[in-house]
Amino acid sequence: MTVEAQPVAELPDPADFGLAVVPEDELPSELLTLVGRVHELADAVAHTEADPAELAEASAAVAALTERLGARRRDIGAMVRRQRPGGRTEYGTLANIVSGPVNPAAPPLVLERTDEGVRGEVVLNGTYQGPPGLVHGGWLAALLDEALGTAAGAAGMPGLTANLDVDYRRPTPLNAPLTVAARVTGTERRKVFVSAEIRHNGEVTAEGTAIMVRIAPIG
Repeated sequence: MTVEAQPVAELPDPADFGLAVVPEDELPSELLTLVGRVHELADAVAHTEADPAELAEASAAVAALTERLGARRRDIGAMVRRQRPGGRTEYGTLANIVSGPVNPAAPPLVLERTDEGVRGEVVLNGTYQGPPGLVHGGWLAALLDEALGTAAGAAGMPGLTANLDVDYRRPTPLNAPLTVAARVTGTERRKVFVSAEIRHNGEVTAEGTAIMVRIAPIG
């Protein structure tokens, strides 16, 4: 097994497969602000103790807004195009549940490229709760999977997860800074081996390894 980081000849353009593609810098700032507000709203709703009259009023207001915003919808599967340093182009699902910039359910995690792979920081609020005061293990697995896939893509070897193994080392707290990091550890034909971990106060709370299968180049 070797470690290499040679990019595929040409990344598939989702537009070639009939998918809508939106440049990230063309997303309205008002939409991104709204995404943040709805993200906060979900946490507020999950923990509110407002009285029934106030809840009914809020429910009616949300229903009205849902009707207004739902009148014009993007197609499911729309993609976002991101330009990275060095001229690299990356694509992601616009409404991805883990990393979609317009999905209010997505954790506020931004992964940046490093010399080793990718790294980012995130604070998960009560929306992501599993056991009392702790992050749900399913969301930890989702964050690891996202970081693993992003690391493969950042190394020029984008692909799909074929296998994912997660080990939970210690409880991961809510409302606390977490660091997520991942890197490519080897390759074998179309297989890309990657590892990642989540840390709190420097200690690993969860770690994962995956095998990604590279997307075949066009042509």
